[in-house]
Amino acid sequence: MKGRYLFLNIGFLLILLLLILRLGYWQIIKASELNTAAKSQRQSSRKIPSNRGEIRAKDGFALATSLTQYRLLVDTRYFPKNQKDFAPLIPILGASTSANLIYKINDLKTIWFPLTDGLTEEQKLQIERYKIPGLEWESGISRWYPESSISAHLLGFMGQDSQGNPKGYFGLEGFYNRELSGRSGKMVGEIDAFKRPILIDGQELISDQPGTDLTTSIERPIQYIAYQKLKAGLERYQAMSGTITIMEPGTGRIIAMVSIPDYDPNNYGDYGDSLYRNPIIADAYEPGSTFKVIVMSAALDAGVLDENTKCTICFGPVVIGDAVIKTWNEKYYPNNTMAEVIVHSDNTGMVFVGRKLGKDRLLKYYDKFGLGHMTGVDLQEETDASLRPAKDWYELDVAASTFGQGIAITPLQMLRAVGAIANRGKMMTPSLVDLIGKNSKPSNAGLQVISPIAAAKMTKMMINSVDRGEAKWAKPAGFVIAGKTGTAQIPVSGYYDKTKTIASFVGFAPADNPKFVMLVTLREPKTSPWGSETAAPLWFEMAREIFRYYRITPD
Repeated sequence: MKGRYLFLNIGFLLILLLLILRLGYWQIIKASELNTAAKSQRQSSRKIPSNRGEIRAKDGFALATSLTQYRLLVDTRYFPKNQKDFAPLIPILGASTSANLIYKINDLKTIWFPLTDGLTEEQKLQIERYKIPGLEWESGISRWYPESSISAHLLGFMGQDSQGNPKGYFGLEGFYNRELSGRSGKMVGEIDAFKRPILIDGQELISDQPGTDLTTSIERPIQYIAYQKLKAGLERYQAMSGTITIMEPGTGRIIAMVSIPDYDPNNYGDYGDSLYRNPIIADAYEPGSTFKVIVMSAALDAGVLDENTKCTICFGPVVIGDAVIKTWNEKYYPNNTMAEVIVHSDNTGMVFVGRKLGKDRLLKYYDKFGLGHMTGVDLQEETDASLRPAKDWYELDVAASTFGQGIAITPLQMLRAVGAIANRGKMMTPSLVDLIGKNSKPSNAGLQVISPIAAAKMTKMMINSVDRGEAKWAKPAGFVIAGKTGTAQIPVSGYYDKTKTIASFVGFAPADNPKFVMLVTLREPKTSPWGSETAAPLWFEMAREIFRYYRITPD
């Protein structure tokens, strides 16, 4: 018997020792880990979103702003069960939300639940006025674009990243996401078994830091008018799409930027991804005859010809290998001067100019004018529309490029290059934001790409083109305008479609002291393929509105 008791005692002692060792393991070795786990179960950390910075027009109007929205939560322990006691909520919340509320408060298993999201400050105040017990609130931030689609492509939109955090995409929202974002705050405190805050234990608040506001150079009335004019122009000329871009040539500041088709950044998820890209900076196109002013100004700057130089090959089509280069209307003008080449938009005359410059010098001027390079505009998703290497340019490529075919650039690259002609040969970097918070952006030094003399000669030739060219009928009377039409065939599967064109007009005014430089493009207009009959009248319509806005009187 004694042996049996001894065996039992030893057994109990071993069990007790094991228990002591196990308790010691949990209380000493694993104490820190268990304490952390327990703390995480009873403690909550709620992110407090920061107000995203506003994006404002030049006049201070908010083009993009943040709105506080609220989530309504219900604690069924205190919320009244009798419908007549919470009847005032029903018209505010709507039928479906009210039905869900009635179902949940009668469900004995449900104690605390979120009822609805996206309530405005006004709705919150309405609900609080009735002093119904058992209601709690959580706040959040949403993005609002007051003018909807009008500035969609230059603004972009606010979405979410892969972790669900707010993030700007495209346009200014994407480019300045870091400045606009600010820093989120945090609320740390104890919660009960139903994950409700325990207020008596106190809560720690780490304040959020709002994002920085941006003030842009956008003239809101001009932006609105450009949108309306482009929309009407697309309908009138039955075009698939179009753009209007307006810039101050002396500063590079963008006054207006519009592209249609567009989308509503308030509901960007309802649109296809292809509409998010801004074609003015992200899509390359063949500029057609508007490009002639760049090539001609390069030749004037290089000194290989002047406005009175006569074309010696303009008596008929130019043959290069198997290709035949003709004029747009198959009319030829022997001994055309260079000024007349621009007036008649003579392709054979431009081949003559290209030969005078030579391939190497011509490509160097393309590089000086920033072609094949990003403009540096402060918008996300810009492309450089890079040009092929010099070794891959053959005689036909060089010849075709002189009249804007076989070379693809972005509309903003085209506008910036013509802006240099308007600005006495100095090319500026396009920009949209003037102020980041209260700080001005660094001044725009610009780059001298052609001489002031060459720019003045080219300006005179462009004035002559407007006064004597195919679109002279649409020009506003009394104003001195420098400009050039363009009609480019669209390449399709390795050849040019004769029925599909991009019609355009680029110019600046008043020509002697330009206030603006503007490019209008229309893709596949059906009423007429010619820029002189579609894009040019639209340009002049828009110019009249700009003259009124800036109170520019006829010369």
